Formats: sequence, C-alpha cells, structure tokens
Amino acid sequence: MDDEQPRDPQNLDRRDFIRLGTTAGAGLLTGALATPAGAALPPLPVNPRTPDAMPTRNLGRTGYRVGIFSLGGQAAVEQPDNEAIAVPIVERALDLGVNYVDTAAAYGGPQRWSQRYIGKVMKRRRKEAFLTSKTGDRTRDGSLRLLEESLRLLNTDHLDLWQIHNLARMEQVDEIFAPGGAMEALKQAREQKMVRFIGVTGHADPDVLMEAIRRFDFDTLLLALNAADPHHLSFAEKLLPMAVEKQMGIIGMKVPARGRILESWTPPPLDQQREIERPARPGTLKMREALYYVLSLPVSTVIVGCDTVAQVEEDVALARAFTPLSAAQMAALTARTAPVAKQALSFRRWS
Repeated sequence: MDDEQPRDPQNLDRRDFIRLGTTAGAGLLTGALATPAGAALPPLPVNPRTPDAMPTRNLGRTGYRVGIFSLGGQAAVEQPDNEAIAVPIVERALDLGVNYVDTAAAYGGPQRWSQRYIGKVMKRRRKEAFLTSKTGDRTRDGSLRLLEESLRLLNTDHLDLWQIHNLARMEQVDEIFAPGGAMEALKQAREQKMVRFIGVTGHADPDVLMEAIRRFDFDTLLLALNAADPHHLSFAEKLLPMAVEKQMGIIGMKVPARGRILESWTPPPLDQQREIERPARPGTLKMREALYYVLSLPVSTVIVGCDTVAQVEEDVALARAFTPLSAAQMAALTARTAPVAKQALSFRRWS
C-alpha cells in the first residue's frame, strides 16, 4: 500500500528485498538487507512416493535425486481459465511421485496462467516438488520484477531453480552477460537465497547454449531433445557431452515435439500450419518410443506438458517401466523420424 509505514529492514521477506533491489539499485546488496533476504533455505523438497514410482537420477551436482519423468508447465497447464483441468494434472503428478515441476513467467501469456495454477497446488504441497521457473527478460531489473511476481503467483518465498529462458541467438548471450543484464539478477537471487540453483535453457541453436555455459558455471541446462535431433543442428552431438563434462543437471524437453513426432498427432489444416512444417503429416513414433529415446541419453529427467490426467498417468507408467534403448534401436527411431524432421524440430533455427 502507498500509505504503508516503512518496514524494519530486519523483517523484510524475500519479495520485499527484490522490490527494493529493483528500485534502489545494486547498493542494497550489502549491509543490513543481506541478512533477512539471505535467510537459510529449507531442505530440498521430498516427494516420498518418488523412489517407488520411477527410476531417479542425480540432477547434476545439485544433490537432488529427480524422477526421470517431470511435469512441464505448458499444454493444459497454461491454458486460460482452465483451472478445473490444470490443477488436477499438477495434483495427480505429485500423487504419482513426480518431484520436479517446470514453469516460466511466459507460460500462459500476460495472465501467467501456468504459474497461477501451479501456485494453487504449491500453497499446500510446496515441500513435495522441486519448483522451477524462468525469466525471458534479458535485463537485471526486468528479471527481478518477473521473479517477484513468480514467487507471489507460485505461493512460495523461493525457487529451487531459476533459469534464463530460451537463449536463441548470440546477441542474447551478450545481452544477459552485459552490465545490467539478466545474469546479475540470477546471481543476486542465488546469493540472497531467493533461488537455490540457476540454469539456462534453449531450443534453437546448440552453439548459443555452448557459449553461455562457457561463460558461466550454470547448475542446470534445459535443452530440446527428441528422436529427430540428429537430422538438424543436433543438441546431442556436442552440447550434451559438454554439459555432462561440466556435471550439470540436464533436463530434456520437446520430447514429443508437442505431439508432432507422434503417430497419433493430427495436423491442423494446411493454412494453419507454420511454414517450416508444411505440409505436416502425422508423426512416426509412439509416446513410449519418443520418451525412451531421450531417457536413453545422459539426461537427469525430461519435462513433458500434459493435457489430461490420463496422459500424466500414462507417462509415469512408461517412466516406471523404462529400460535403456540400444544404439541400434535409437538409430532406427531416428531413421523413422526423417520424414517428419522439420515438424519435430520446428523450434530449431532453420535459416
């Protein structure tokens, strides 16, 4: 409130600190404000169902054991006025042992529906989920404002992971590392215990992400991987080994390419297809094949957006039954994706 009396700095919570930091500048990073904003984080989340639900893997060097299937914050979870479907998806995922939930400030448009729905569940079940979000703003102050609102909508005072969202071009790498860039926000938030770990994400160009992780020792990498990957600007060829060498937590996304790699996908009418996809056709893989391909790579987990509770249940069951594919099996799946490579990799840079 505008008429609220000034608060004792020793009683400031994390969101207060962000608000002050974005208005008063970097000078507030030292002195009395550092103590309340830097209060110790709670222990890492624990979903007691996870070990029996599916295999788990190390999330890099973070010390967290993550289930191999994780919930993405898109699909039904970012649709407007969809609470009756979205909230049960998040609830069911946790009930089934999912222990990592992904979202972003950009998901669900200006209303940030994804964070709103997830926040309704986190209000009661925050201790069960490794909670992540992202900033698409390339500046320090803009990113801190996004973080403040993310914490409010997600009903939490900290994120387990905050990430740079979708680096696609080299000039964006320069932007985030420039004075006043978003990297200052990520480092400040980690130092002040508003976020536990920091990461970087991308879909378009492996060279861009490789440059980013050369410049900074990120905790995690969220990268687009599916069975069509070898056909164009492969992320698995050089970027993935680089992340493994750096002992990063590695999270795969775009596994079913929003359905476009699946034989069950029905393409929209030709005039509604993006130019890169025309003429789109049904995909060539089953979900089991698409999921097991990526899980057979050295990833910590994969995030998949779901449209129904039934899809969550199916994906968790597939994760529970996972066994790695052989090199020959993976090569055969890649060969089968050749006719649909452009639609399966439409998020990559094509020109």
